[in-house]
Amino acid sequence: MNLTVAVVGSGSWGTAVAALTAANTDTVLWARNPEIAEAVNLRHENPVYLAGSMLPSSLRATASLEEAVTGADIIVMGVPSHGFRAVLEQARPHLRPGRLGALPVVSLSKGIEQGTLQRMTEVVLEVLDGHPSERVGVLTGPNLAKEIVAGQPAAAVIGMADDAIATMLQQVFMSPTFRVYTNPDVIGCETAGALKNVVAIAAGMAHGLGYGDNAKAALITRGLAELTRLGVAVGGQPLTFAGLAGMGDLVATCISEQSRNRMVGIELGRGRTLADIVADMRMVAEGVKTTSAVLELAARLGLEMPIAEQVGAVLYGGRSPSEVVKNLMLRSAKPEQHGIGRPS
Repeated sequence: MNLTVAVVGSGSWGTAVAALTAANTDTVLWARNPEIAEAVNLRHENPVYLAGSMLPSSLRATASLEEAVTGADIIVMGVPSHGFRAVLEQARPHLRPGRLGALPVVSLSKGIEQGTLQRMTEVVLEVLDGHPSERVGVLTGPNLAKEIVAGQPAAAVIGMADDAIATMLQQVFMSPTFRVYTNPDVIGCETAGALKNVVAIAAGMAHGLGYGDNAKAALITRGLAELTRLGVAVGGQPLTFAGLAGMGDLVATCISEQSRNRMVGIELGRGRTLADIVADMRMVAEGVKTTSAVLELAARLGLEMPIAEQVGAVLYGGRSPSEVVKNLMLRSAKPEQHGIGRPS
């Protein structure tokens, strides 16, 4: 069955995913910027977010959201969390059941909505009232867009409750160099993807302060415990956080020079202000906004999130990175497994 995929959002990851699906089936990419759409169609390149990376000639792009989603069989939302709801609301009047019946909707966003504290799949179900929840999911994992477009080996996981649709999507996204697994734990997959950005900012701060590999390894490991604690508290499965959506994505985001969240942390560690850092960025670092939502969610659940708390103190409280590292090191000693997988 030749399916039509609509990828909504032409950032680096949305474009990379569109390149993957275009190799397997008919794909159209929606770009808010008409110049990006034109460049994809004429030069097979996204000059703003993936300059120098060649895209499949079969990939079509449009600046019309209506044109992109009308007639689509699969909707892939590659819009950052702060604009996700508004774009989906604009698309909603043009969505119709496709050849698969009710549209599978896959989120690429790794964030939590401000105010509502909703995951993006929850936003989808609220905007598309009555849509079957088992057909709403997430594609996540250690996925750095430039490497994937370049054909370097990578893996991801589709979190979706409908096993038959997840297996079908597996084939839509997979390539000889991009291996895709399935996981019915949508909550765990999605929560891990959002929370790892907060830890990545902390890892970046450690690097910017000049700390060595021991410190970074300790921070990443304790960060994994922290995101597992919150993820399980909201309904995720513990094993999910040891997989591609959890540990895999966390490691990639905390160590890669391509990681936007890590870069924000590095610059903070070097003494720059958050306002100056964000002003220089073309792409979104989800962790900057997600941290406040994570802290609010943790407070609601009565959970201890020391790394997230200290990242928030730097982002929103004017504290220095060196000061918050000291605060983390001077915390009272606990057993290693304290609070993992249960409220603490």
